[in-house]
Amino acid sequence: MEYNVNNLLLNHQSDNTIRIHATLIGSRIDAKPFRADETLAINPLTIAVPDNGCVVLFRYGVVVFFGMTMAQENQFLQRLLPLTHEPRNRPDEESLHLRIDPNKLEGADADGSLWLHDTSIQRLQLVAEMLARSAVLSDDEGRLTKTFEKIEPLAQNLSKKGRVGQPKQVLLTYIGDSLLSQQRMVGRAEVADKPDLLWERPELEGLYLRLEDEFELRERHLALERKLEVISNTAETLLDLLQTQQSHRVEWYITILIVVEIGLTLYELFFKGRY
Repeated sequence: MEYNVNNLLLNHQSDNTIRIHATLIGSRIDAKPFRADETLAINPLTIAVPDNGCVVLFRYGVVVFFGMTMAQENQFLQRLLPLTHEPRNRPDEESLHLRIDPNKLEGADADGSLWLHDTSIQRLQLVAEMLARSAVLSDDEGRLTKTFEKIEPLAQNLSKKGRVGQPKQVLLTYIGDSLLSQQRMVGRAEVADKPDLLWERPELEGLYLRLEDEFELRERHLALERKLEVISNTAETLLDLLQTQQSHRVEWYITILIVVEIGLTLYELFFKGRY
């Protein structure tokens, strides 16, 4: 059923814009407790906030608000807090200002405003999903940048001194961070895949492609994949070298023990035998 939410988006600014705010609040949101009478649509779950606007929830931890003030958003986030796994102290955020004009090309313009033909649920869900993906990418970009900065000196240390310079546990942590980021992008947010919504509403594909281009989702995703590959390969290579060094050290210990054992045997044969 086509559902228009103009009656919910009452908190417009004086220039008839609708504030859109996406925030990554945790690793996962449990949406089961929301009542059926609050739900406007599913996949992604869209919740009506009477006289305030609407909210779109994503299981991978992103919330997108439409037409709500900061105070109203904070009140809703308090409701979400018990349903949020691994909540963030400083969540990543994305914001837009939405304008409605049925005669204007849908998409973002030069001043950063987003134009839509109407505020149908499907359009809002698509915008929310693209903003949510951008928030996830921003989070992964920040995390991997820090990991990249830590692992770069290790490669330089190996090049200059021929030593790994970090214990095995630290290298395993870097590999784990890379795997978690890959799992988040591919398994949860599905950043590189088309939204399921387009199977039902193929006429929105043009808007999807323009939003994908505006947020540079494909380029950012490919850049992250390359960085993930570098981090993973570097950490695995260093880990292999570290294990090889440890293996060689054990071999030396065994060799020394064998030499000592042979020495003791020779001592008993040649020196103790005389007495």
